[in-house]
Amino acid sequence: MKVRKPPAKPARKRRAEPEQLSLFKKRGGKRRGAGRPPNGARAGSPHKERLYLHARYPVHVVLRAVSAVGSLRRRRAYQAIREATLTTARREDFRIVHLSIQRTHVHLLVEARDKAALASGMQGFQISAAKHLNAAISKGRPGPRRRGAVFPDRYHAEIITTPRQARHALRYVLSNWRKHREDRAAPMNAWSIDWFSSAAMFPDWTEYGDDGFLWRGPTTYDPLQVFRPQTWLLAEGWRRHGATISCRDVPSASS
Repeated sequence: MKVRKPPAKPARKRRAEPEQLSLFKKRGGKRRGAGRPPNGARAGSPHKERLYLHARYPVHVVLRAVSAVGSLRRRRAYQAIREATLTTARREDFRIVHLSIQRTHVHLLVEARDKAALASGMQGFQISAAKHLNAAISKGRPGPRRRGAVFPDRYHAEIITTPRQARHALRYVLSNWRKHREDRAAPMNAWSIDWFSSAAMFPDWTEYGDDGFLWRGPTTYDPLQVFRPQTWLLAEGWRRHGATISCRDVPSASS
């Protein structure tokens, strides 16, 4: 008697593995921004973790602009940056105490509640300044309005922790135009202070004597929106190394 074998089970079909979509672009290849970071004087600030920031310490910030923007020491550029100071003035955790505009960069002395407030405040200032600068550059020019980055590099920030450092920062920022020899060409060679800065808001120039706020701009001059310092270092501490600062001082090239 033959034993009938059970029918063979059909082979199970293997389920196809789902295709995994790539979440990230492959490294390498030609793409915008690829390659090594720039070197030299025009290189951006290195991407290191920001130091801890306490509210009692002011910060000296430097922002560099792209060459396509042209000189920042022009009426339209000044007005654009002034609009950014008005936007920033709405914040309660970040304030600009002093600011100076040079041809290729901007110096700021700021106070912030903490590291996060500093980052957020600077981001807001840069976005507002870029929007208004692009609009100012495009005004009167044919073609589409300029778009894109104005401050492409990471800003450089130096935390001020001592009275001597605070005095140096005030002198350096407010008289930076003399370092760059902007005071040698007309009409700026007739100026006592730099009207492309908040120098008119500084009450402790040696040349004032007993007459505070001696220099006043023309009737059409719109000052930058800055605030009186609340940190001890910028309000009083810097005086430990001299009660006033001369507007004729020239910051050293190495400082």
